Amino acid sequence: MRCAEPRGARRAALGGAALLTLALVLGGCAQRAPSPTEPSPSAPVPATAGERAPATPGSRVVALPPPATPRNWETARLQAAQRLVAANPGLTYTGAAPDVLLAIPVLTIELHADGRIRHIEVMRYPGQARDTVELAKDAVRRAAPFGDVSKLPRPWKFNETFLFNGERKFKPMTLDRR
Repeated sequence: MRCAEPRGARRAALGGAALLTLALVLGGCAQRAPSPTEPSPSAPVPATAGERAPATPGSRVVALPPPATPRNWETARLQAAQRLVAANPGLTYTGAAPDVLLAIPVLTIELHADGRIRHIEVMRYPGQARDTVELAKDAVRRAAPFGDVSKLPRPWKFNETFLFNGERKFKPMTLDRR
């Protein structure tokens, strides 16, 4: 039994279906343009002297003013904590720390005399959410340099405890001690 529809109608239907399929396939391969507030994945991230870490998705790179020269290690730690918050605006919180924290990594940051990072050592890995250690290290790199510490007693290093909440945002514990 033959189909009752004319030959041309079948070709038109098949041609339309092929065009629709092609449009869907090509449309799925097209990249959407990033919004003006969203960084382009291929855009270079500004860096200074190799110390800045790349921004994480959703964060933005902030140019910090030159750091002041700290008078003692207490002011050096406070300035470093303030720079951590300023350099990582989308990744920090400043209110009270929640009763239950996601993770609490502790880093020792060793500096060169001019305040650049010499080495970052992990003093405490959290029991869960171990990825927060890398988030904390990257945050430290974005906040550097930390000011001329050449007149301070050696060793030129300090510890910082990062209080991560459930949203993976951190607060330097030094800011809770004020």
